[in-house]
Amino acid sequence: MQLPPSVTQVMQQLEQPGNVTITMPEDFNFGFDVIDVIAKTGDKVAYIEVSGDGADVTEHRFSDLSERSNQAANALRATGLERGDFAVVVLPRIPAWYEVVVGCAKAGVISMPGTNLLTAKDLKYRINKPGAKAAIVTPEHVSKIDEIKNECPTLKYLIVVGDAEGDWLSYETLLGDADTQASRATLGENASDELMMAYFTSGTTSDPKLVPRSHSYALAHVATGAYWLDLKAEDIHWTLSDTGWAKAAWGMIYAPWLMGTAMVLYNGTGFDAELHLNLIKKLGVTTFCAPPTVFRMFAQMDLSAYDLSTIRHTVSAGEPLNPEVIRVWEKATGTTIHDGYGQTETVNVVANRPGIEVRHGSMGKSVPGFDVDVVDDNGRICDVDEIGHIAIRLTDPLPMGLFDGYYEGPDQLNRDAFHDGWYYSGDTATRDEDGYIWFVGRADDVISSAGYRISPFEVESVLLEHPDVAESAVVGKPDELRGHIVKAFVVLNGDRAASDELTEEIQNFVKKTTAPYKYPREIEYRDALPKTISGKIRRVELREEGLG
Repeated sequence: MQLPPSVTQVMQQLEQPGNVTITMPEDFNFGFDVIDVIAKTGDKVAYIEVSGDGADVTEHRFSDLSERSNQAANALRATGLERGDFAVVVLPRIPAWYEVVVGCAKAGVISMPGTNLLTAKDLKYRINKPGAKAAIVTPEHVSKIDEIKNECPTLKYLIVVGDAEGDWLSYETLLGDADTQASRATLGENASDELMMAYFTSGTTSDPKLVPRSHSYALAHVATGAYWLDLKAEDIHWTLSDTGWAKAAWGMIYAPWLMGTAMVLYNGTGFDAELHLNLIKKLGVTTFCAPPTVFRMFAQMDLSAYDLSTIRHTVSAGEPLNPEVIRVWEKATGTTIHDGYGQTETVNVVANRPGIEVRHGSMGKSVPGFDVDVVDDNGRICDVDEIGHIAIRLTDPLPMGLFDGYYEGPDQLNRDAFHDGWYYSGDTATRDEDGYIWFVGRADDVISSAGYRISPFEVESVLLEHPDVAESAVVGKPDELRGHIVKAFVVLNGDRAASDELTEEIQNFVKKTTAPYKYPREIEYRDALPKTISGKIRRVELREEGLG
């Protein structure tokens, strides 16, 4: 199929050697310029809806999504929402989530997707931070909103995808009364730099920050789709993610549809590894993206019992993935797991992209359109193997898909992010002599011990290779002699009980697997580790407890 003109224009610029300044169109709307265009030029399958038990499979075409998102846009405006209003959107993996997010873009309403794990307190924070006027949720969240709505002075419109009672409006009723046709003429023009959506960060080291995303952000995911996910129009792509995180924007909306790729929308709760593996063959999945925890589960299974022959490309990102898991998956599928890097504040900017050698453990190299390097506190490019900040060189205009500051964030927060000609990601890494970037950890998490700088990420990765370790978190504990020592918090997999003997065994294992100075001088066993609602370990909480 022919890609939308806006996508083709960006692709052509990215393919020019050495080009890191990409010009985005002045006017762009993902709903009108991608969804509607594809619907009119071939109308292929947009997504494949799958029931929780995997039995029911329904194909939804771009024309279906075009009409339903038009209805959603018209309904939101008819309800009273205006361009520039914020709406909290907490929906699971159901068609309405696609319809609402695309419909909001068309209507100029700023969607704020939230994970289905949010509590009433979480929702109040997210509503009040930007002064959201609407909440669009499923019935399971109605009571949470009802509990806090009187503490949210701007909240005016309550929409439920399901049965409506009291102050709540029925989503289906609203759409039933709305026109299936919509256009810029009826809903209004928008500039590419106008706000389209906003995501809250996961809050691993502080309260969640609100990251505003413009309409051009959606188009910037051409880099994600082309250079990390390696998507083609004939692919069927499956990203495993909750709808509330920016990972869903990466792999469940923008990157695949920019490439004209059909996606899997699995409407199930929990994680059934056997069902997921069987669905890969049943649905003909060709490109697959999952977090490392999923691949670790798969590696413990007999993968030869499943037909995974349809997969041609695999990606993962976010946490340590040990070499044995990579080998097991490669043996079963013939595909190497491609790591990559980006944030809520960016699109994919570093990747083991097609055409370059994959170095296991490395995030890869800069993606076309970005100059990503490792720099010190003053913007100096670090030497080979020197730990520094992962940073994106600033250009005029800004690199595509890079946000321009936190929403109503403290001035210091934005000064810390943008200075000396670079965007500082808050993450640290090293760069090897061939330009590959190797993740170290959050800048706040790096441990300084007896003159050594130690990556918690690296130590945790080694700990996870020990057969008795299910999860681990590593922090620096103050020490009078060394400044800090490495302390590990470990969750065992249940086969053995904690003991001094096991502690010594794990310590010796780390000493033999990596540089001896990195081994944890203290190990504390826990039943569980503190995590954000997105599942990321909160090392800051361990430190704040006085245990680190």
